[in-house]
Amino acid sequence: MTEQHVTLNQQQEAFAQALAKAYQSKVPLKMADWQGVVTDDDTAYAVQDRFVALKKLPTGGYKVSLTSKQTQDMFDSDSPLYGQQVDSHFLPSPAQLSLKAQTMEPLLEVELGFRATEDLLATDSLADLLHKTTVCGTVELPDSRFADWFPDLDKFSVMSDCAVGGYVVYGEERPTDEVFPTVEDAANVNVTLYHDGKEEATGSSSEVLGNPLESLSWLVKKLVAQGKVFRAGQLVSSGTFLLPPHLTTGKWEAKFDHGFGTVTVNAVD
Repeated sequence: MTEQHVTLNQQQEAFAQALAKAYQSKVPLKMADWQGVVTDDDTAYAVQDRFVALKKLPTGGYKVSLTSKQTQDMFDSDSPLYGQQVDSHFLPSPAQLSLKAQTMEPLLEVELGFRATEDLLATDSLADLLHKTTVCGTVELPDSRFADWFPDLDKFSVMSDCAVGGYVVYGEERPTDEVFPTVEDAANVNVTLYHDGKEEATGSSSEVLGNPLESLSWLVKKLVAQGKVFRAGQLVSSGTFLLPPHLTTGKWEAKFDHGFGTVTVNAVD
């Protein structure tokens, strides 16, 4: 069953247009200017859909946010949320990004990515998803069209802004069922994040709804409920293992176990 179709009012349409303009110009919006324009989930996703349409770029996949109790509490939410990501913002590792030219105010998250090898269905079990995807380590770089957004941006603005989608840098992809003999194994991936050779943080995939495959399952069901499909070839960055630091200049390396290797982002001015 699809969720109720939402028609944007004049102010909400203006909000989508403003997001699109900020996306192009890199001139950030002020939170106070758009406070209270969107006050429910369905409208927030409708603004996101409009923002996506205004970009006129193909959707290469998704990102899932608020996959831990800690981040849900920060944004006063009781469930995850997703953002559509443009195809050109998925970059193979090692990737180089210019903070001034390509980003606005990015953070850095360490995640697992899943790419569908066939269309994913709401009826797929976690075991089905294991067999219908490839998996990789990812470094996701959340970014917002709002100034001074983290951690104060309200949930509906986050959702409208494609779940503060920036870039996703992904490592080597392998069949998920070869990496993880069982569904439970996906909950036991560990990562250490380094910045210019210095250890910054560690994290585990169990932070992501207990198991990142649960995040993928949530997303597939949510999309179907909205009349969308997670299509073959699309990739999702499924939720962060650790609380994100700000992306600053230098070499960032996420070193995973389970044979995922290292995902590298070189951030320059």
